[in-house]
Amino acid sequence: MRVYIPATIAMLQRLVADQEFDPVSRTAFAVTPALREAYASGDDDELAEVAMTEAARASLRLLAAEDDDEGAASIQRRAVIAADVDEAKLRPDLDDAVVRLAAPVTLAEVASVHVDLAEAEPAIAKAVEAIDAADLGDADAEFVLGDAEDHELAWYATQELAFLLDLL
Repeated sequence: MRVYIPATIAMLQRLVADQEFDPVSRTAFAVTPALREAYASGDDDELAEVAMTEAARASLRLLAAEDDDEGAASIQRRAVIAADVDEAKLRPDLDDAVVRLAAPVTLAEVASVHVDLAEAEPAIAKAVEAIDAADLGDADAEFVLGDAEDHELAWYATQELAFLLDLL
């Protein structure tokens, strides 16, 4: 099953260093039966884009938590790891696209990595500050998130990941 795992740059660095990654609560997003049912139309590629967008939004939450934990601002770029895993439990109680991974993800399972470009950083930084308010229904905060989500994530092959991290 292809899953989309929210991450941060610090998490990508750990993935490269340790050759595996244990996502927060082992939460990921995927094209699930519940997601298919929620959309009246859309092929697999379009539904995969929905799952990736959900993972990218979750990455904003991770960035906010990372900033709180470390006391200093992290690199303000969303990151999503696309991986092919053998086992994931559906979690429709959390959201249509949410799955829980059975185990950490190894670098060998990673199909690609998706990261914001530098030009997105100001919008991402604002979205990180607004994510909690948006989750609570603040329309202005949701607009700020929309500005961040207007930036598309760049695609990187697994073998490019170490080089990408060196350039940041």
